Amino acid sequence: MTAILKVDTIQDTSGNNIINESSDTITIGASGDTTNIVGTLQNNGSAVATTNGITEADQWRINSNLTTSTASGYFTANWERVDTDGFGKIGTGLSESSGVFSFATTGVYLIAFDMMAYGNGGARPYFGVRIATTTNNSSYSDASMTYASSYTNGAYGAMSGRFQFNVTDVSTHKFKMGFETDGNSTIFENNSNRNSSNVTITRLGDSV
Repeated sequence: MTAILKVDTIQDTSGNNIINESSDTITIGASGDTTNIVGTLQNNGSAVATTNGITEADQWRINSNLTTSTASGYFTANWERVDTDGFGKIGTGLSESSGVFSFATTGVYLIAFDMMAYGNGGARPYFGVRIATTTNNSSYSDASMTYASSYTNGAYGAMSGRFQFNVTDVSTHKFKMGFETDGNSTIFENNSNRNSSNVTITRLGDSV
């Protein structure tokens, strides 16, 4: 036996609309209501991805200058979470140990860095900054690399880079920031009171 109920509006006992249909548009609830979906919400048989906005956003900076003649290395010290000028963090944020950054939750993250450098006492044909990632908590590869130069003594070169990192396991997926120089003394500019060399990490959505 098949039963068909034909109505345009369903109300609760107080007369508030619970479900309303008008011009082929179905409205569930009203402004200010909380709608609890038990089970899986689907669109034509496929699960609808959950969207909770940005649930993780963090920002770190190096708080003192790094002077180096090393051709290639990593920023392993003097990292601090930004803590001035009204900084705001969303979620748990990242953790850092010897320059290695770890995530609190899985997801697709946008890693963005902005850094400055100049030659220590002379012009420099190039220096660079890179994002190095690992998916096995062991071997790292360069995911982003950006170069700049300082052809006049004391002139700054600015570098910025971006990478979207699919973090499927917080115990194995990590990243660290590296540098390149031409082998001559280079100063990577940093500050504890403002963002000079810094990295911003934003969770865009669920891991894929």
